[in-house]
Amino acid sequence: MEAHYTYLNSLGLTPETEKFATAVALGLVLLFVGATSARALTRRRRVLGVEQGVVPEKSITTSGIFDVFIEGFVSFQDSILGKEGRKYVPITATIFLFTFILNIIGLIPGMPAPTSTVWVTVPLGIFIFTAFNFYGIKEQGLWHYLKHFAGPVWWLAWFFLPLEILGAFLRILTINLRLYWNITADHIVLGLFTELVQLVIPVVFLALGTFVCFMQAFVPTILTMIYILLATQHEESEGHH
Repeated sequence: MEAHYTYLNSLGLTPETEKFATAVALGLVLLFVGATSARALTRRRRVLGVEQGVVPEKSITTSGIFDVFIEGFVSFQDSILGKEGRKYVPITATIFLFTFILNIIGLIPGMPAPTSTVWVTVPLGIFIFTAFNFYGIKEQGLWHYLKHFAGPVWWLAWFFLPLEILGAFLRILTINLRLYWNITADHIVLGLFTELVQLVIPVVFLALGTFVCFMQAFVPTILTMIYILLATQHEESEGHH
């Protein structure tokens, strides 16, 4: 699969570099679209007023599509983090959108699959790792957050501390492996059947591939929500649960 033609072959890049460059380019496009949509919404609120400015437009617009997505996404996240966790929507929604678009772009003929390289999946895992630890420290303070790693009994801290730290770092590896291998396998299967059978069958596997792309964006996102929940919950909440 690595030797297959992509639109970037003429640039003389290696397959891994092609995937990384595609991920960076798509990330910049997402930033531009998000910033443009935010400016359009702000401008509309100034013209129509705050209350009227959030009324959906009659025509289909980029901001309208984002609005529908965010509404459904927030409802789902509320079931995990509660309404008080809506402050984390910018990061969780970004992880889902970015990962899903990177996954789905690999289904387009001639395009590299960005999430089938560790140069994309590992940084994503590191970003998620950094995010939930940052929110945990911000919510509880450094000392109380570190106490979580020491275990429930102080005199067993020497045993629990290395295990908990190792477990936290292994989350980077699990996110990387889950995303990397599932997307790689999906694209290999789709590519093989497309080469063997040109009609009908590839459509079926393309539909399955789209579902896999969605799920492999959904899983890192829900794991991020769970990691944030575990990192930010207070001791009394842990005892209650």
